[in-house]
Amino acid sequence: MNLELRNRRALVTGSTQGIGFAIARGLAAEGAHVVVNGRKAESVEKTLARLRAEVPGAQVEGVAADASTAEGAQTLFSRVPSVDILVNNLGIFEPKSFFEITDADWMRFFEANVLSGVRFSRHYAPGMRERAWGRILFISSESGLQIPQEMIHYGMTKTAQLSVSRGLAIELAQTGVTVNAVLPGPTRTEGVQDFLASLARAQGVTVEQAEADFFKSARPTSLLRRFATPEEVANLAVYLCGAGASATTGAALRVDGGVVNSIS
Repeated sequence: MNLELRNRRALVTGSTQGIGFAIARGLAAEGAHVVVNGRKAESVEKTLARLRAEVPGAQVEGVAADASTAEGAQTLFSRVPSVDILVNNLGIFEPKSFFEITDADWMRFFEANVLSGVRFSRHYAPGMRERAWGRILFISSESGLQIPQEMIHYGMTKTAQLSVSRGLAIELAQTGVTVNAVLPGPTRTEGVQDFLASLARAQGVTVEQAEADFFKSARPTSLLRRFATPEEVANLAVYLCGAGASATTGAALRVDGGVVNSIS
């Protein structure tokens, strides 16, 4: 399928690794001009080198800025005035007992996972509407539907993203701009690999056993019963950015390995 993304300009926030990197690579492979973003200049440069090596002829550039802050957003806006595709991928997670989550933690998670996407959408959507074409994606999570006991603050932000995504889709109805949310399930990102390794050490088991135990105890409804790869998540995200997804908007699409025990 030709996604008709050649020379479309795309920004993927938080894209130096994990799902964000996989989406950036997928868009670059489809011919889009991709702007990658990370907090540190060194990681951004390494990401650009990796993309150019893995996608010959890739049209890529990078901006080092903390996209979770208003100041960082302004840095990106000044460097990248307009885009055709916005992927609000930036997000943080942290297992923590509810009674240990401070006010500062709640605010930090809300600003990084929710307000960042609000700021970027508010800035870039008007230009998309004027050009009568655009794609906005929020990378949410199945945790927005099934709140994880071990990180309620994270689940709260992922539910909020669904509200913002749906509301913005209504705001942009009949403009040629689609807005959707992607809900990954447990995904083997670098952060999750570190989490599994620390869990295995704490329990005195192998990483493989820690993964099996995780799905048995924490995500027993998983039908995949393994972590998805970032590329498996990116496949859906990249499709939603293409011309063929023009009738899909206001949707929350799951790539969760069947974790959510619902037919809707």
